[in-house]
Amino acid sequence: MDIETQINKLKKEVAYDTRDFTIELIVSKYKSGFEDDTNEIYVPEYQRDFVWDENRQSKMIESIMLGLPVPSIFIAEGSNGRFEIVDGSQRIRTLSAFIHDELELSGLKKITSLNGHVFSSLEISRQRKFKNTAMSIIVLAETASEEMKNDLFERINKGADLLRNMETRKGIYHGPFTDFIYKECSLNKKFREMIILSKAVKNRQEYEELIVRFFAMTDNYPKYTNFSRSVTRALDEYMQSENERFTKDVESNKRVAFNRMVDFVSDNFMFGFSKAEGMDTSRILFEAISVGVHLALEKKPDLKLTEKIDVRFWTSKREFSKVIAGEYKTHATATLKSRIDFVCNSLLRLSDKQRA
Repeated sequence: MDIETQINKLKKEVAYDTRDFTIELIVSKYKSGFEDDTNEIYVPEYQRDFVWDENRQSKMIESIMLGLPVPSIFIAEGSNGRFEIVDGSQRIRTLSAFIHDELELSGLKKITSLNGHVFSSLEISRQRKFKNTAMSIIVLAETASEEMKNDLFERINKGADLLRNMETRKGIYHGPFTDFIYKECSLNKKFREMIILSKAVKNRQEYEELIVRFFAMTDNYPKYTNFSRSVTRALDEYMQSENERFTKDVESNKRVAFNRMVDFVSDNFMFGFSKAEGMDTSRILFEAISVGVHLALEKKPDLKLTEKIDVRFWTSKREFSKVIAGEYKTHATATLKSRIDFVCNSLLRLSDKQRA
């Protein structure tokens, strides 16, 4: 295939059009139908981890109010008319959080008078101006393939926080714990088989990211204050401290805990760490299942189930679906603990019920 033919063929796959949506419309399309997963603009599973801290969110809101350019949001139209966010999930969730008074502005250096404000505390005129601000939305045509969407996401986010955290940690935090993760845990075939990763994160050390989250969240349970402030910082600090204190006994205990958890999930969960067959594994659901299973086995080492678990039954329950949906503050202490406790307690109840 010659150069021009190949270029023309690939350009057809990235057909798009540009639209200007007001912030009010963007938030409405994202928020309306969120709880039952029917919202017109939605966050795909692999992007549901909310990683921006309040200062970064506040700076984006400040930029909008100053009239500064904000990067375009990329969405892809599906055959059902819904729009999958390809790039911009952190921005859209920040807009939604601000408009719904879930974000208090802080750390601003320019419009300092905004610090301490929530949306409803602003003058009505300012609220209207903010909601009526237009943002550029690039809409990929329905013909865009999954591979093309993932490739676009990776190109845009190459080097961004969402994708580079584990790569950075590997380069900074050398030691026996890091070796244990990379040379043993991440090579566990059974573990890898139960995780489905999108192309955008598959080659960015996502397996190792999940493993560190498992160990950090089991060791810190139930106090997750540091995760609430910044998941990235909490994991950085954990990697550093574990490398410093990693003895043979610690290694042995972690090996037992990890392998026991993996074996139990493999034996008892219909779709491994995913919500359904073929669906990408989200970090949020992985945390809930892996740490929840670990805690249940700590409480009841002989825990056995007679039937495999279909996680869709759990996600149909509002109390669980709400804390794994990834709307906002995905790692607030109460939210993180709630999804872990739900899995742990459900397993214990199910075991007792089946035994009876």
